[in-house]
Amino acid sequence: MYVGALELDVLLGDVHSLKEKRSVVRPVVAELRKRFEVAVSETGHLDLHRRSLIGVAAVAADLEHVRDVLASCERLVAGRPELELLSARTRLVGPEDD
Repeated sequence: MYVGALELDVLLGDVHSLKEKRSVVRPVVAELRKRFEVAVSETGHLDLHRRSLIGVAAVAADLEHVRDVLASCERLVAGRPELELLSARTRLVGPEDD
């Protein structure tokens, strides 16, 4: 079993309140969850209205599949015009990491 975690630090465009932030972040989280069948949540910068940290997790029997899914998630977020991807960090854990 392989587990992959992806942290996406994003800057939001023309957002002036936490309510507006939710209206931008929620659809992105929902699309990632639906399209790639991953666990995803807003995990950081919760009190800032123009920043968000989105966490994505994937589990599979094949390491390359986990890498591919997380890379696809990163590309989707990077391609959203209302977001600017500041950084992406991936961590992988497998059976050899015991």
